[in-house]
Amino acid sequence: MMKLPLAVLVLGIASVSSFAPASQNCGPRTSTELHGVGNSFGRVFRISTWGESHGGGVGVTLDGCPPRIPITRDEIQVDLDRRRPGQSRITTPRNEADAVEILSGLNPQDVTLGTPLAMLVRNKDQRSQDYLENDMSVAYRPSHADATYDAKYGVRAIAGGGRSSARETIGRVAAGAVARKILRMYNGIEVLAYVSKVQEICAENVDHDTFTMEDVDSNIVRCPDADSAEKMLERIDKIRKSGNSIGGVVTCVARNVPAGLGSPVFDKLEADLAKACMSIPAAKGFESGDGFEGTLLTGKDHNDEFFIDQDTGATRTKTNRSGGIQGGISNGENVVVHVAFKPTSTIGQAQVSFTGDLLRATSVLLLTGGHIIFFLQETVTRDGQEVELRGKGRHDPCVLPRAVPMVEAMVALTLVDAIMCQQAQCDMFPNEAPLEKQPNPMGTTAKREIDGVVGPNKSMAVAEASGSKPIGLNIDEE
Repeated sequence: MMKLPLAVLVLGIASVSSFAPASQNCGPRTSTELHGVGNSFGRVFRISTWGESHGGGVGVTLDGCPPRIPITRDEIQVDLDRRRPGQSRITTPRNEADAVEILSGLNPQDVTLGTPLAMLVRNKDQRSQDYLENDMSVAYRPSHADATYDAKYGVRAIAGGGRSSARETIGRVAAGAVARKILRMYNGIEVLAYVSKVQEICAENVDHDTFTMEDVDSNIVRCPDADSAEKMLERIDKIRKSGNSIGGVVTCVARNVPAGLGSPVFDKLEADLAKACMSIPAAKGFESGDGFEGTLLTGKDHNDEFFIDQDTGATRTKTNRSGGIQGGISNGENVVVHVAFKPTSTIGQAQVSFTGDLLRATSVLLLTGGHIIFFLQETVTRDGQEVELRGKGRHDPCVLPRAVPMVEAMVALTLVDAIMCQQAQCDMFPNEAPLEKQPNPMGTTAKREIDGVVGPNKSMAVAEASGSKPIGLNIDEE
């Protein structure tokens, strides 16, 4: 048996352990190594996104989309408009229309063909000079992906952060709009997200069974609780005016999700949702159902008791602390997840350096009451020099309002993929009836009693009923 190199057997054995110069990390290798690509998501319903923040454009290729799904450019544009920059004073002022172009996968009647669906959004308002004139070609922005991209690849897209920018999510949201349409057609499934927390300010009066997208979009924070939204906006504005940034939590609810989605052990639905949501830029935490709050309860208090719905006859739960998922498989209740987002890493506060008694201001962005507010952020360059870096570029003081459609998209994509996996594995023989009573998925004209014979003898039984000899089978053999 061939022996594989140790570097193949132990992934990451030669991975970067520090932010050393890229020439030390990505030069010629003497042993075989595996590196993930990481630009695709999904198993059957699969997307691949491409493009950089300040390149010619960004987009997505969606493979595995079912045929005969009516979907128009306008339907996709609705979700992209909710994601795009420049919507309000609490989002980045970058001015992009984010108009989607559908390049393939639709016929002239706007119906999917079952072939790859490719969509493109062109970048129009790049200001790459903000990055090139500020030593960002060598200096690493604190808490950005600059250093880690350099460590991995030895080269990076400096302007706008390249693919680490939230602009990459345009492709996800476009594909998510298609997924949203499929879910609605399949089972009336709705996927809605909202801002549930900004720092310690929480939304309190949100009914997960009834709130609508109109409720969410009724204010620029995207919180359906009007009173809480006002407090959140006041906090965001205060932080924004100081040149700083702020984080919080987005909650997503998927309604009418059928029971049975997800698979043990490694493909649990909540595990897939966690991977999907944690792949969004700035996402730093994930919870399903009660999440970490459930650790404060006892088992008696945390358990979701079952009952029979007298109207539908369905098995349901009296509470939904599990977030619609038990054992990694959906139980028919609302699927509820929470995604935590960090404060935006690039901030607008002034950065200064002190040399003896000399104050050298590298940027002055805020003047309030005659006082200059300074905020010192130190960093290092690619060659290990300690420097001070000016915060330039256009950035969201709070990513949460624009993260709402991003979370919706990733949840919708995950659910469609889970449904298609479920149908591929389990719906060939639906579990509502005994196996011998199932319809023949291959369309054989032989009677179902004969098709009840499963395994290697099935071909023999069909052949005997029809008086023919099946190909590749010796009737005389025992």
